[in-house]
Amino acid sequence: MTTLHVNGRAYQVAVEDDTPLLWVLRDTLGLTGTKYGCGIAQCGACTVMIDGTATRSCQVPVDSVGTADIRTIDAIEEDPVGRKVVEAWVAAQVPQCGYCQSGQVMAATALLKQTPHPSDGDIADAMTNLCRCGTYNRIAAAIRQAAG
Repeated sequence: MTTLHVNGRAYQVAVEDDTPLLWVLRDTLGLTGTKYGCGIAQCGACTVMIDGTATRSCQVPVDSVGTADIRTIDAIEEDPVGRKVVEAWVAAQVPQCGYCQSGQVMAATALLKQTPHPSDGDIADAMTNLCRCGTYNRIAAAIRQAAG
């Protein structure tokens, strides 16, 4: 059994040590807001925060997490910064298809928690998740709005 601390709760899970965190979140815990995109940590759809750092969960073995605090999109609005990001996302009408947006919101929240007033360069450096719909300008606008 492994104990995970997810969204402020402790969970006991019986999974193989090398199981990717993404699958434990989705299949074992039923937290399906975090999405599977590419499986090779390139697209960012699976982004969660581990101890406040945006992390692509598809390549994180569950046994490497230890006692870290894991935050997912499923509870992001419980965080004051996360709530501001979601509100800005809605106001800026960021999503089109929406598939990548859970990872985008997690990456933006991590950025604003670490850098409350990011420059355009900070935003470009932090927001490396892919968006096939090309909503990058609206993503940056929403981050600037949430930071304001």
